[in-house]
Amino acid sequence: MMDWTDVHFRQLCRLMTKRTTLWTEMVVDSTIVYTDGKPLACVASGNGEGFDGMTELDRHLWFPPEQRPLVLQVGGSEPEQLRKAAAIAARYEYDEININCGCPSDRVAGKGRFGVCLMFSPEDVADCVKALEEGQTRPVTVKCRIGVDDNDTYDEMKHFVATVSSRTNCRHFIVHARKAWLQGLNPHLNRTIPPLKHEWVFALMRDFPHIEFSLNGGVGGCHEARDALAYRAPGVDRGLNGVMIGRAAYNYPWHCLADADRAVYGEADNPAPNRRWLLREYAKYGDEMIGRFGTDRKGDKKPDARMILKHTLNVFHAERGAREWRRRLEDLFHKPGLSCTDIVEEAMACMSDEVLDSPPPQNYVELERKGYVPVAGAKPGTDVDVQLPEDGSERAAPPRIGKRLATEEEAARLRRAPTPAPAQQTVGSSS
Repeated sequence: MMDWTDVHFRQLCRLMTKRTTLWTEMVVDSTIVYTDGKPLACVASGNGEGFDGMTELDRHLWFPPEQRPLVLQVGGSEPEQLRKAAAIAARYEYDEININCGCPSDRVAGKGRFGVCLMFSPEDVADCVKALEEGQTRPVTVKCRIGVDDNDTYDEMKHFVATVSSRTNCRHFIVHARKAWLQGLNPHLNRTIPPLKHEWVFALMRDFPHIEFSLNGGVGGCHEARDALAYRAPGVDRGLNGVMIGRAAYNYPWHCLADADRAVYGEADNPAPNRRWLLREYAKYGDEMIGRFGTDRKGDKKPDARMILKHTLNVFHAERGAREWRRRLEDLFHKPGLSCTDIVEEAMACMSDEVLDSPPPQNYVELERKGYVPVAGAKPGTDVDVQLPEDGSERAAPPRIGKRLATEEEAARLRRAPTPAPAQQTVGSSS
């Protein structure tokens, strides 16, 4: 998530869970290539370096080693540029590299001509994946949607997976189970208006038994992820390889992630016993990070306390006192000379000891009691088995009229006759 899952937010997540795999925000290939070897743009010392010789490229790719396992997600559409970016990024030893074929924002899929618009040409995606593989030695995976604009039949989705996997070594697809509309819907609406089709991901597992699939979209926390991982769809003899959680992890991080190691991975305890501990540990990290990337043109340290602590604004989501917590943080951000620890300690004074010292919620009942409602439909098959698509001409969504979906009658009148691309057979074995 661009501008969200930066190195600081990932550190907050890692304090809550040691076992989950974290992802970077999407880094554009040209950013990696053009900042390689460049000193920080502006630093107080004037020598072009921050702490420990930090460079401009480090602002985008550096991370503390404890954040592993960690995936670098890149954006781009030019194979040669992606090859160069992968070779440069290899120095940072990420565990995996992923190409984004799912972002619908205008600056990515529109002006940038990458992200979800890559799904129009599976052959080009295969060339991009191959370039990333040639540039480094880590596994390369693909993050995608289930369709884009009128390219949204199940056969077209199968064709995409078959083409990319047969021409490359990619054996893992992370699928956001919604289509994307590039005209008329902003990124927020593209996460809400297109209906979720979790069943398509399970159908892909059925049709590509040698490929791993992870589910993204509509899963709002670690307990829902646990249920999704345990589910077995009709006719599919295996479960999901993983579940990706995006906005929910940022909007309510404690409820979403703090019980993950116990609930999902079977650990006896979670790393963070309570939010008082979490915030104090994160503040220690923040104090060490202030100014690590030099200063801006005004001489202010980068990052500053606000850039680091803004990720804690939602730590008390749905708790009594959450609004006052956010207000106090915002006020303290504007006071000069305060460390992260100073800000956190002063802001925590508005929260009760009961809230600060309570352990992570361990089930849905506890979550709902606190006012957190799990995302509807996020537990596929818990009550009723999902129906996997058998007809390859099935579409990911009805046609759109303005910003709403067409009714069945309107769809019958508006939709063109389906012309699905033929599914291709995959070759090779799992690697």
